Amino acid sequence: MTRILIAEDEPGIALGLEDDLAMEGYTVEVVSDGLSATRRATEDPPDLILLDVMLPGKDGFDVCRELRRRGLRTPILMLTAKTQEAEKVMGLELGADDYVTKPFGTRELRARIKALLRRSRPEEDPQRYAFGDVEVDFERAELRRNGVVEELTPLEFRLLSTFLRNRGRVLTREKLIAAAWPSETFTSDRVVDNHIANLRRKIEPDPVNPTYLRNLRGLGYRFDG
Repeated sequence: MTRILIAEDEPGIALGLEDDLAMEGYTVEVVSDGLSATRRATEDPPDLILLDVMLPGKDGFDVCRELRRRGLRTPILMLTAKTQEAEKVMGLELGADDYVTKPFGTRELRARIKALLRRSRPEEDPQRYAFGDVEVDFERAELRRNGVVEELTPLEFRLLSTFLRNRGRVLTREKLIAAAWPSETFTSDRVVDNHIANLRRKIEPDPVNPTYLRNLRGLGYRFDG
């Protein structure tokens, strides 16, 4: 059974989440403060953590920071206030894997949970990945579209690989720079955006209205595919 730890101090929200996820077949445990969340996640690591930002005792940021410092790799999905964009950025920088904003729909939450759980498990064929009319061969470092090889620069391929290995996860520009650019290279946000625009032209059905490489204003980019 897949186990989910919910750290939420609002009883109504916590109960609703617990009931909904239990109906989906998950084993659910609920805690209402940050200290309990840290202790339970460390003592008996779940398969996924739903972590509210505003928790008594120790807030969600501190919990996330502490769990990552201890080496816990369990996916963390943070629950944030709708208007607090800075909360989302901070959570991602501290090691959270994704976020949903309150109020959120249950369908969106279930989809994000499934995506995080899927990414946290080994891929059956890690050397290839296909989406739409595109197939990526990691071993050959090739991208084929409708069976025809598309020329990618080494940097574009590293960018694409980073997105594919982090599907559904929001990646800040800082994370993309660290993953795809040579170390100690100065790169501006505009340079990152330009390379992503070039990549979109090679993988998107309509680069102006991207289906896969989505921009989340103020946060970064996310690959949905």
